Amino acid sequence: MRKRLRRRIQILLFIIGALLLISLLAPLLVPHAPNKTNPLAIRIPPGREYWLGTDNMGRCVLSRVLYGARTSIFSTIFLVGISFAFGTGIGIVCGYYEGVLDMIVMGVVDLLLAFPQMVLAIAVAGIIGGSLTNALLAIGLSSWIVYAKLARTHTKSIRHDAFILAAKLNGCSDYCILRHHIFPNIFGALIVNGATQIGVTLMSISGLSFLGLGVTSPQIEWGAMINEGRAYIQLSPWAVLAPAGAVLLCIMLFNYLGDALRDLSACTETG
Repeated sequence: MRKRLRRRIQILLFIIGALLLISLLAPLLVPHAPNKTNPLAIRIPPGREYWLGTDNMGRCVLSRVLYGARTSIFSTIFLVGISFAFGTGIGIVCGYYEGVLDMIVMGVVDLLLAFPQMVLAIAVAGIIGGSLTNALLAIGLSSWIVYAKLARTHTKSIRHDAFILAAKLNGCSDYCILRHHIFPNIFGALIVNGATQIGVTLMSISGLSFLGLGVTSPQIEWGAMINEGRAYIQLSPWAVLAPAGAVLLCIMLFNYLGDALRDLSACTETG
């Protein structure tokens, strides 16, 4: 069972790695300039010259999907990484020390949890304006909560274990205990959650761009592409289906990776 799960994880990591490499090499791979308009090639269906067709402005959909991958995927990974680091740090400190700090931080967490994440992100992005940076700030405002609560819960469950007490008796500082004893023991549960949250964050970024609160032209992003093509979906459905399919593919890959990591962690604990 473990061998099968490890093989599945390796395959998923290989596919995701290939996807990231293609995104990085997009300027070398695109068949046409992604923002170049062509009045003579408006809404051309997929064919030999334009593999995924063209949009309402005569732009190559394939080129825009490849360029959009750089914005959508890497901005998602960046935001998840920042949220993971910040939320985990806050959660470990609160779970280890408890007291007033824990009460204050958890009060803020409960306040933010009173609002659905996407609704809060839309409200914040609407106030500060539409751009990729503002969209990341709006989503990041509440995305760290998941990691903070999970890290706090796991830290509280092991802070009185024998190996922690032994480290204290050996003269280890609190920083040493947090970094070398607590964090490695809760990292598995956190990374499983982080892999799953990549899909959620990608959907949130694309959703804000679709609503006009995220990426703005001429920057290319999958959600913005869907928004641009939806008015002509009956005439050129490929302009919507291509970026939507790219979003769906990435979400499925990262969700499958999170599920595989979770199953492997469960097998390790029971085995």
